[in-house]
Amino acid sequence: MVAATALASQGIPVTVFEACSELPIDLRASTFHPPTLDLLDRFPGVTQALIEQGLIARTWQYRDRIAGPVVTWDLGLLSEDTNHPYRLQAEQWRLTRILAQRLCAWPHARLLFDHKVVGARQTADRVQFQVRTPEGERPFAGVWAIGADGANSAVRRSLGIPFDGITLPEMYLTLSTTFDFARYLPDLTYVNYVADPEEWLVLLRVAATWRVLFPTRPGETRDQVLDDANVQRRLAAVVRGERTYDVVHKTIYHVHERVAPDYRQGRILLAGDAAHINNPLGGMGMNGGIHDAFNLAEKLGKVWRGDAGAELLDRYTRQRRKVAIDFVQANALRNREALREVDPVLRKQRHDDMRRVAGDPVQARAFLLRSSMIASLREAEHVE
Repeated sequence: MVAATALASQGIPVTVFEACSELPIDLRASTFHPPTLDLLDRFPGVTQALIEQGLIARTWQYRDRIAGPVVTWDLGLLSEDTNHPYRLQAEQWRLTRILAQRLCAWPHARLLFDHKVVGARQTADRVQFQVRTPEGERPFAGVWAIGADGANSAVRRSLGIPFDGITLPEMYLTLSTTFDFARYLPDLTYVNYVADPEEWLVLLRVAATWRVLFPTRPGETRDQVLDDANVQRRLAAVVRGERTYDVVHKTIYHVHERVAPDYRQGRILLAGDAAHINNPLGGMGMNGGIHDAFNLAEKLGKVWRGDAGAELLDRYTRQRRKVAIDFVQANALRNREALREVDPVLRKQRHDDMRRVAGDPVQARAFLLRSSMIASLREAEHVE
């Protein structure tokens, strides 16, 4: 949706194929980093509309499950680096709906529901998507195509592009509850990474609920993880006490660290999870995909208008793949290792190091530039 809006705003005709019958309201990503909000400012009114539906998190926290807060990071240190020195807690589906209204107002843009892309092929000057529609399977042709169809991308698979990497041994369980953890956990912020050698977790606040992410335990089956009694036990361990938690949503999923070797094959390009996927610790997956979309749409616009040759699109791969490997994957894996550290000496060392960095405004700002994805965008600009 971001790529389509960025292209259509340049007057470029665009069609979006959506497999569902409407834009899904799901509980996927829910954190927008500062530079993502800066990029969305390019669409007049969109960032403000999203802010009105979300929660502004000016701080975020690294906690120890037993000892409590270790470091509270103040995003105000980035006030000279961004127009939005905070994280915005708002679900991904809110942005897609805001953009859909914008997109459908343009006569040169189409959003087709119940249209599932199942394959792609191309010639020297055309692209063809094979699409499953309510009337049956049929081809759609265009000049350029973007496969932003997720980790199981039919576009990527039909092109034979590998998706090398690893699948983490544990699955992740995400629960959404109306229980207000902030009433019971001192100094809780809207975004909290909670370390523990036995069971780390992440606590995130969105407008209507708290979201809790747990790793699964070795040997647990999917049914055991999602069992209501097990869900209640795990939530009860976050805040001690006898109570029943109102769980409004629960899901379990495998976690991967994978990056395609190339985001372009001829006239077809990959973006978002179709090109790279990582564990969610740090909230960089959706944000990275949005950054892909803006980068790609800018370059495609130049090619479309004849201001640049098609070789410019190869720079898209070089820039965004470097970010996926050197920043997104590296940070997500570091976050996972820090949260699950079992050695008490190393845990203390990590916590002491964090406090030292947080206590120095220069080092703290450098850390926040990386964790907020500002540094990755800046570095990518210098990749030729």
